[in-house]
Amino acid sequence: MNKRTKIQVASPIFIGNENKYLTECIESGWISSNGRFIKAFEEQFAEFCGTKHAITCSNGTAALHLALLVYGIGIGDEVIVPTLTYVASANAVTYCGAHPVFVDSEANTWNINPELIEAKITDKTKGIIVVHLYGHPVDMDAVNTIARKHNLVVIEDAAEAHGALYKGKIAGSLGDIATFSFYGNKIITTGEGGIVVTNDDEVAAKLRLLKGQGMSPTQRYWFPIVGYNYRMTNMQAAIGLAQIENIDWHLSKRKEVSRLYYQYLAPLSNYIELPVQEDWASHSFWMYTILLKSTVKMTRDEFMDALDNQGVETRPIFYPMHILPIYQEDTNSYPVANDVAARGFNLPTHGLLKEEDIAFIAKQIENICFKLSI
Repeated sequence: MNKRTKIQVASPIFIGNENKYLTECIESGWISSNGRFIKAFEEQFAEFCGTKHAITCSNGTAALHLALLVYGIGIGDEVIVPTLTYVASANAVTYCGAHPVFVDSEANTWNINPELIEAKITDKTKGIIVVHLYGHPVDMDAVNTIARKHNLVVIEDAAEAHGALYKGKIAGSLGDIATFSFYGNKIITTGEGGIVVTNDDEVAAKLRLLKGQGMSPTQRYWFPIVGYNYRMTNMQAAIGLAQIENIDWHLSKRKEVSRLYYQYLAPLSNYIELPVQEDWASHSFWMYTILLKSTVKMTRDEFMDALDNQGVETRPIFYPMHILPIYQEDTNSYPVANDVAARGFNLPTHGLLKEEDIAFIAKQIENICFKLSI
């Protein structure tokens, strides 16, 4: 067999005006946090999300921090967070001096289980962070009903869910405020970067104040509040604008990759579980994620190593927050997250994959499963 180049788990794709816009930044000298691309990218991303405002910032974690700060979440407060998420969701709460309170996952979508939220609410609870894990939206009606009942802010961590739909409504428009990441492995990228979207004019104005060191928008070098240097550069926004101009292409490629995975992996249902897409959801498939069944007599990590040896890069599902040293709790309290994290991993998921790549990946998974069954 001819030696193949390793199939990467993620890859940024530049098919539009990225070079043109970056060249304009360099030739004009507008390379820092001022320039026309900041406003243009914000306007187009807000239009994409169906929100009034989009405020760029330095990364997705900074976006979460800003979203919490703008609602006054601080020392002694509590915020509900899914335990199965990337660590930024919990860390941003900690940055505020607040305490993340973890909730277990649903068995089907792996998202936060709304049925378990109310039991975690106390008189210190100020908000709920929902994470549309790997691109599948959370059951937002259930979460919003609880939030309204207890007067809590709902923050969508949509870092992984550009273009995902919940009952026809786009991620980013489903709570009180939402955040996105544009890291290099995301559906669209600015290299590093984030954005906060909102329909609230006052919230948007305060976000802009907070992200720019707290400098008054009307009096230069006057700082009425303590702010943060969380600004995006014009060069990053130039890439972002070029990416959002082709967002439909990027999303369609993810859909095609997921369709092919479902097709090629369906015969292996005795060995693996494929990701669920609820009837009310449109999954954006930031990552296509599978779970090993008990019929596979190999650990998740051993299986990933075997795929790596065959030229297929993978990555594990996130470690649940409650098992990390910084947030450690009783692991018996989160059985679904424990199970999913132990059995799950992400397959290569990006728009450069061809059908032959998906077929090859599926064949390697089949070969490993077959060897274990004989």
